Amino acid sequence: MSLNNISILLVEDHRQLAQTIVEFLEETGALVDYAGDGNLARTLLSEHHYDLVLLDIMLPGEDGYAVCEHLRQELALDTPVVFLTARDQLDDKLEGFARGGDDYLTKPFALPELKARVEALVRRDRREVAEHVMRVGDLEVDVARLRATRAGEPLKLSPTAFRILRILVRESPRVVSREQLEQELWGELVPDSDALRSHLYNLRKAVDKPFASAMLTTLPGVGFSIQEPEVATQSE
Repeated sequence: MSLNNISILLVEDHRQLAQTIVEFLEETGALVDYAGDGNLARTLLSEHHYDLVLLDIMLPGEDGYAVCEHLRQELALDTPVVFLTARDQLDDKLEGFARGGDDYLTKPFALPELKARVEALVRRDRREVAEHVMRVGDLEVDVARLRATRAGEPLKLSPTAFRILRILVRESPRVVSREQLEQELWGELVPDSDALRSHLYNLRKAVDKPFASAMLTTLPGVGFSIQEPEVATQSE
């Protein structure tokens, strides 16, 4: 798996280490934001979508445990969190998991190991561990063969429309924000504002128009989702 366009927040107060990690991850294609303390981390987490958070425990002011609790309890997000810390005692690791962490990497660590752990957590979060065919109702997306069908009928999709459908089916029934879609599709090089609208229009025509019930739902100002026909309502 490539880290291309995967958005990561790194929270680390050691600037030289942070610079090394950022440069390494960006070379793999990841999009990395950086915070040197817990307060800035809180702000960035509330304003942006991230695929994963790399979180130091010992930070100026609010520590990493508190930032993780804020992410889980106040923001109610299940974004994967990897604690990065020099603390290597079992009690420290157990505390990290109890506060909502998903993984724990003890300093010093090898950068390739960090990349491997990031890849594994993102795959798990995106439900891409072993599932090559994803289904919602009568809609089926074959990731390996780059094909999609509904009620057994092949859907004619452009490569971008297929990628959008894959994201929406992967996240179903959760709503995916416009920001998250654009970030996964194009990273920082988002085309003009009508590009996503056009791709979604063509996707809706393929997924919904030939059939009696709609699956692609738009929540104005919130985002988009794929839902089973009995619960989906189409918004123009």
